[in-house]
Order: sequence, then structure tokens, then C-alpha cells
Amino acid sequence: MTVNDIPLISFFQRVLDPLIIMGTLYLAALLFHEPFSGYLLVLMVLAFFVSSAVYQHVDPYRTWRSGRMWAYARDTIFGWCVTLAVLMFLGSSSGLKYYYDERVLLAWAVATPLILLGSHIAVRVAKRPGNSKEVRSVVVVGVNDVGLKFAGICDRHPNLFMQVHGFFDDRDGERRPAELPHPMLGKTGELAQYVRNNGIKMIFISQPISAQPRIRKLIDELQDTTASVYFLPDVYIFDLMQARFDNVGGMPVIAICETPFMGLNSMIKRTSDIVLSGLILLLLAPLMLVIAVAVKLSSPGPVIFRQRRYGLYGEEIIVYKFRSMKVMENGDAVVQARKDDDRVTPIGRFLRRTSLDELPQFINVLQGRMSIVGPRPHAVAHNEQYRKLIKGYMLRHKVKPGITGWAQVNGLRGETATLDKMEARIQYDLDYLRNWSLWLDLWIVLKTVKVVLTRENAF
Repeated sequence: MTVNDIPLISFFQRVLDPLIIMGTLYLAALLFHEPFSGYLLVLMVLAFFVSSAVYQHVDPYRTWRSGRMWAYARDTIFGWCVTLAVLMFLGSSSGLKYYYDERVLLAWAVATPLILLGSHIAVRVAKRPGNSKEVRSVVVVGVNDVGLKFAGICDRHPNLFMQVHGFFDDRDGERRPAELPHPMLGKTGELAQYVRNNGIKMIFISQPISAQPRIRKLIDELQDTTASVYFLPDVYIFDLMQARFDNVGGMPVIAICETPFMGLNSMIKRTSDIVLSGLILLLLAPLMLVIAVAVKLSSPGPVIFRQRRYGLYGEEIIVYKFRSMKVMENGDAVVQARKDDDRVTPIGRFLRRTSLDELPQFINVLQGRMSIVGPRPHAVAHNEQYRKLIKGYMLRHKVKPGITGWAQVNGLRGETATLDKMEARIQYDLDYLRNWSLWLDLWIVLKTVKVVLTRENAF
């Protein structure tokens, strides 16, 4: 299904939202007594087409339909920021920006996302799915975990505009759950007749792939109806990560395990990394110079320790740290630093407790080898050890390693002396991959500051 399956949302996306953006610009011009001119008309037309193109790609309506209103607001505001950036580039390159009152543009920039959000929320509140012609009738074929889960999603999210009438299943009553959220409507052989008699709009088939002959027979029978037929694949038996539907050369495929940083998310992640790491390096350059001198004077050896680590897709990278030890362990046998470790230099002990030894890794971030937030990179020797012991260990390398991570701000910073501690760290890393958002990254950064100040598990 796509957003355009729902006429109301399609109308907002293709027509009403661009018209709201144009109308807000006109109201801002009236507010500051700006006369209507050809230049204003040019900007309105540009805003219409640019915003239409941007919101087709940013597409906040995916989250609107599922009821995730904070995510919807985020996507709407981000789309508007991208629209403004494109319009500013066009205005600067063409010289058009000199023909507009800055007060009008500022008022338009601030008011537009508020009006967009307000109009959509008003429609959301006013439109009652139970009484709306937009609501589509649904039946589910198969009383199993996937079918029940799908019915529950329809019930919890009225903005999907889908009303489940009930289930069809060939199994006996004792083989089905005792309590169902919707009634049993009959056997699969009775499905086509029920669909015709009740004007059912959508049919979702939740059957295992092994039941292919039965599914084919069912689909043949449904050819005599006007209902849309969908297949609910039983991929939920797997441990999914960023599961989604896609196509390769027009052939539909299902992503079972994928990185969260695809398309727009990749651009957001990389942009935030460049901006934050650039600012941090600029602000902390004097401190890093002092640390470099202190390391050099405190013990013999290089200032920067270059570590071999696994990066994105398990490819080997070089990670920088201020040297904090007397030895340079970077081979096939690496012993993690422990409390009161005699290999750590006096200045190194301070750097480790304050995490200042990690500062050179912001250079790795600018190089594109690391990210500010992500699973912490382990020594290559540790990777080879634990990938054999912990299920899903290497999945953490579907993203770039980070200077800080979800595991580190949840008490798993520093030494992982036992297998259960490493397993817990990996579970947090995988949870981060499943649930990534820009807001989660910002939350981890803020929590990292607290963890560093308390100096937990840092030695």
C-alpha cells in the first residue's frame, strides 16, 4: 500500500499543502503591505512546485497514517526546511532575493509549518473514521500471529482508515486462539461470496509460504470480486531489523535485515555528523593541543595511537586516540583496560576517566570512517572472538561505529569482562539499529555528557 491509496491524503500531498504554502506567502505580503507583483507570483509558483517535489520525497504522511504525530511533525518541519533551502539557493543564484521584503520572507518561513501542522491536525480531529467514506472494509485470511498482529495495528491506528470485519480460517476451533479481536466469518471457501455480498474493499492473506497451492486457489476465486488482495508474508518469524519492502529492477523484494541509514536518513545522519564534529574540533582545538603536549612529555611514544577496528560492513579502518598506555597493543591478542591497570600512564588515566582520549575520533567522523553516535568499535581481536559466541554480533557493523552509543549511556561503558556483559552491550547496539532516529542520537549525546561527568566505568 502507498499513501496515495487514500484520496484525502493524496489531496493534501499533491494539492492542498502547496496551496497552503502559497496562501501563507500571500497573507504575509498583505500583513506587511507588500504590493502583489510579478516577483511575488514567481516565488509563489516556485514554492508550489518545489514543495510538491520535496514532500513527495520526505513524505511525512507515512507517519501521519500510523498515528506517530511527533514523527509526522518532525518530517513536516524538515521538509519545509529543505524547501526553504532550495528556494534560497534559487533566489541567491538568480538575484531574485533582492526583490522581496525580508520581513515577509521571515514571517512566511515561520508561519508556514505551523499552518501546515494546524490544518492537518484539524482535519484529523474533524474527520471521524467510523463515519467516513474513506474507511475501507477489511477481512483477514488466517488466524495466526501475523494476521492477529495486522488486525491489532488496524484497530490501534484509526488513521489507517481500515476497519477489520473479521477472520476466515480453515482450522478447527480448538486450533485457534480462544479469544479473537474480531469474529470468525467462515472458511476460506466462503470468502469470495462474503466479499461480494458485503462490498469488502481489502483482503489480507496471512498464510505460510508453504501453503502456496491453497493461496493460488484462493486468489483465483477472488478474481470475481473487486476487492484489493494483499499478502502478509510470515517474515515476522525472523529477528527483523529495519524491515521494509523495496524493488530491484521492478521486482518486489522484502528487506529482512537492513541498515537504518538509507536515502534521506543517510543524508541526515552524515550532515549532523559533519556539523557537530566540525564545531567540536573547532572549539576544542586548543584543549587538544595541550593534551598532545602532555602526552608527549609524560612518556615515550607517539601522541596518537592508531587502532585497527572494524567499521561499516565489517571493513577494517584506522581509529585515532590520544595514547594513554605505555604499550601499543593492536594485534591478534588485545587485553581490555581494567581498573588500576599498570599499563596506563598517569596522564592516560586522567584522559580515560574524562574520555578526552577519544577526542581525535572526531577527525575520524569528518573522514567518514565513524559517526558521533553508533556502536563503539571493538578491537579486531575481540570481534573475531565474540562473533563466534554472540548471535547477531556482526549486525552492529551495518552502521558506522560511533564515539558514543546507546550501550555506553546505559551503563555498559568500559570493560566487558564477562560474556553476559558483552551480550548486553550487543543487544543495546542492535536496539539502536532497530529504533534509530535523529532525536535518539541527540538524546544519546546529552546522556553521554552526564555519563562522562560522573566518570562511570572509565579506566
